[in-house]
Amino acid sequence: MNSIHILRKGSLVLLGLLFSASLWAHGGAAGTDTDQCKFELEPTHWLHYTAYQPNAFPAEDFCANIPRANELTLLVFDYQDIKYRNMSVEFEVTKEPEGTSVFKLPAAKHKKGSVELRLPNGVPEAGNYLIHITLVPDSGDRLDAHMSFKAGGGQAVTRNNMLLYALFAFAGLYVLYLSHAGFKSKVDEIIAKIKS
Repeated sequence: MNSIHILRKGSLVLLGLLFSASLWAHGGAAGTDTDQCKFELEPTHWLHYTAYQPNAFPAEDFCANIPRANELTLLVFDYQDIKYRNMSVEFEVTKEPEGTSVFKLPAAKHKKGSVELRLPNGVPEAGNYLIHITLVPDSGDRLDAHMSFKAGGGQAVTRNNMLLYALFAFAGLYVLYLSHAGFKSKVDEIIAKIKS
């Protein structure tokens, strides 16, 4: 098997993995869900959360790490159960560990199944924050759920971006391999040494 054939097969495998739905999905099959952007309000009843900073990062969504403080921030919650549309739900964001409230949306019923918290100035400073979601039933006990996030750490390179950078680097090296005889001979020499 020659090295060009190996490189072609390797690039096809890499492309197959890159565009695999399971790599890009938020979650997985039952029992293997890896979605870190959701709250379990009650056993097996979930609320999905996504954060946006549309002025600074118009094409990005965030979860546990929000890049900037003092920046328009949208926190969007989607009910994954219809039953919560008929329940009053209260939202609050607090600075931790102090517990200082930075935003509060009083209890209300959200019939659309989606709630957007608009923080015009985002959170006031870099640090750790906690989102409190409280179910306020017509009768019975209140039910609290919490999710933490960190703000103001800058935008980290995501795993998806890393995969894209690796793909472009690999594609560039492959084009160089095909178009430059000197580079091709060096690569072929290295591959021959590895094989022996």
